[in-house]
Amino acid sequence: MQDLIWWQRGVIYQIYPRSFQDSNRDGIGDLNGIRERLDYLVSLGIDAIWISPIFPSPMADFGYDIADYTGIDPIFGTLTDFDTLLRETHSRGLKLMLDYVPNHTSDQHPWFLESRASRDNAKRDWYLWRDRPNNWLSHFGGSGWELDPTTNQYYYHSFLKQQPDLNWRNPAVRKAMFDVLRFWLARGVDGFRVDVMWLMVKDDYFRDNPPNPAYSPGSPSNHRDLPVYNANRPEIHELIAEMRAVVDAFPNRVLIGEIYLPIQQLMTYYGEGNRGVNLPFNFQLLQCAWSADAVATVLTDYDAALPAGAWPNWVLGNHDRPRVASRIGPHQAAVAAMLLLTLPGTLTLYYGEEIGMTDVPIPLEEVQDPAEKNEPGIGQGGDPERTPMQWDSTPLAGFTTGHPWLPLAGNHSRTNVAAQDLDTHSMLTLYRDLIRLRITHRVLLDGKMRAIATEGHVLRYHRASDAETLLILLNFSHEEADATTLPGRIVHSTQASRDDGGRIGTRLTLRPAEGMIVLLDAGSN
Repeated sequence: MQDLIWWQRGVIYQIYPRSFQDSNRDGIGDLNGIRERLDYLVSLGIDAIWISPIFPSPMADFGYDIADYTGIDPIFGTLTDFDTLLRETHSRGLKLMLDYVPNHTSDQHPWFLESRASRDNAKRDWYLWRDRPNNWLSHFGGSGWELDPTTNQYYYHSFLKQQPDLNWRNPAVRKAMFDVLRFWLARGVDGFRVDVMWLMVKDDYFRDNPPNPAYSPGSPSNHRDLPVYNANRPEIHELIAEMRAVVDAFPNRVLIGEIYLPIQQLMTYYGEGNRGVNLPFNFQLLQCAWSADAVATVLTDYDAALPAGAWPNWVLGNHDRPRVASRIGPHQAAVAAMLLLTLPGTLTLYYGEEIGMTDVPIPLEEVQDPAEKNEPGIGQGGDPERTPMQWDSTPLAGFTTGHPWLPLAGNHSRTNVAAQDLDTHSMLTLYRDLIRLRITHRVLLDGKMRAIATEGHVLRYHRASDAETLLILLNFSHEEADATTLPGRIVHSTQASRDDGGRIGTRLTLRPAEGMIVLLDAGSN
């Protein structure tokens, strides 16, 4: 694997820091809590951790409203705590990535305080100001424009009014924000996930968006119009190439973009000559139906669209989408794990997926996410998938000795790390085994995807190299399913009672919701 960069051969683990581990009894996770759990992450087999925002913030949007890009919010600790975490992460052979939130700042950021002070302030053009609003909408409901009484102009905010958007067409903004990247890279950070990358550049004529003919009542209000002029603008690619050059000035770093776009548009973010982001986050498995046919289509379309020389990536969960075990059901979660960990390229796990954590219903009075508060009842909020990590069966799940900031799952006494740690049949054991297989079978890292097909409710595909070919069989149903195979031996099954190492012929019956990896005999593929 020496010819692969760490992020190409690695599995990235996303930590939502408020919810991972509390070290100081305030009910909110923090940097020292993450440090206390590093050995667990090593035992899981992941290669890098990505930490959602930890910077000083009024917390109107729980850290995505940043008031200082080069500090640490006291909720999470200090810059010294961060340096200690980074050092101890590296000492264990792991990498550490940060969130980079460049589309907007907090309205309490010194830049915005200057910008709103007067129309002729030197930083006025660092944000988007207009005498009259157009029809651009906020992702959190309502107009994206807010009248500021100090200067009697409107500023644009893609999210909350407390999150004014930066003007990335201004060279001074670019310089200041690229210096933020350099600050953390010089400190030793190994890369960044860039928040809402496709929103960063807006139309320079501020044209109205056209109506969305597919909009239906009950959908999020920002779906009423098509975001033609305030998202995915052509100029974004020049900006990303500049950002990539900043990161590339530091060896062995990675730049990952959060981009919710269809596959063909997503691929443009690799950039000309692959000089865009290293990895445009691939959310296709988060958005497709859970069936053999639907997933086969996603695998085929993504593989066909990937530009020459571009590195693939896959993800099944994050802090903005329902947990996979809730979305597809707990029995299929093991199938999803085998799917993810047998796909090519860089893979990202969301904390708690490895133990089968599920969404937690949040009582109305305990809702935290402003997206849910602004437009309740339509599933906008992310609280259900951001609840505390379930470490053990104690009353507070080993997460805190204080009052947790979000409710704990009702099943945490059974679904937790301690209970699964020594259980050879557990979800945690399955994840560890599958991650380990990516080391022992390099074909899972960079082998070709071949023969993607379905047979009833069974999805099948090959991972092939000159050295070996693995056949992956995934039963998407809750019934037994027959599958046509080729001679070989079983490498692993999601069902521990199956005989690993057992021989198979040309026909096999998969158990309900079973996934299987088969090493095919030489010459049989």
